[in-house]
Amino acid sequence: VISSSSSAPITLFLDDLQWADAASIAAVNQLLFASGPLSHMKFFFLGCAREKDSATKWSHCVDILVAGGIHVKLDCMDEHTLNTMVSETLCLPPRLTRSLSNVIYHKTKGNPLFVSRLMRSLTKEGLLRPSLSRRRWEWDTKKIRSRRLPDDVAIFLTDSLGELPGKVQRALFVLSCFGASSESAFVESQGLDRNILKNLEIAVAQ
Repeated sequence: VISSSSSAPITLFLDDLQWADAASIAAVNQLLFASGPLSHMKFFFLGCAREKDSATKWSHCVDILVAGGIHVKLDCMDEHTLNTMVSETLCLPPRLTRSLSNVIYHKTKGNPLFVSRLMRSLTKEGLLRPSLSRRRWEWDTKKIRSRRLPDDVAIFLTDSLGELPGKVQRALFVLSCFGASSESAFVESQGLDRNILKNLEIAVAQ
C-alpha cells in the first residue's frame, strides 16, 4: 500500500506506542522503511507515546522509529506560553490576560488538556464570560482562584462526566458497550431508545 502512495497520500497515526512490544515496534519499522526513504512518498506517519507510562526499553524503541524521522517531545506549557495561548484564544493583549493565565497555570501546571477543559468549565460557570458593554472577555480572578480542583486531569474529567444529567450518563454507559467509537447508524440499528442519540449529542456539546 505504501509503495503505491506516490499518487494517493496516506497518513498513519498510532497512539499509545509506549505499550508496544519489541515485535510490534519492529513491524512498524518494517512498514515504514521497507519500501525505501519516506521522503520519496506521500506518506506521513505519526506515533504518540507517554514516556512516564513506558517501560525502560521505550527509549531504544524511539531511537528505532525516529531514525528516519523527527522526535518531538511535548511537555506542559510554561507560564509565558500558556499566557500566549490564553491571549490568542480570547483575542486580548497578553498584558490583559496575565492575571487569568497566572491562576490557570497554578491550577493546571500547564497541562494542555487540563487548561482547555478548565477554560471551558469556567465559561460554562460564567466565571469567564464575554462582556457586550466592554466588547471583550472578562473574568472573576478571585472566584477562579478559590475554585477547588483535583490535582489530576483524569479526576477532573471524571468529575465533569458526573455533572452531566443522569439520562446522558446512561446513554454514555450504553455507548461504551460498543467500544471506543460507534457510528450513529449502527446505534440506531440496535433498536435502542430513540432518545439515546439526542442524549449523546448533549454529551458531545459539553
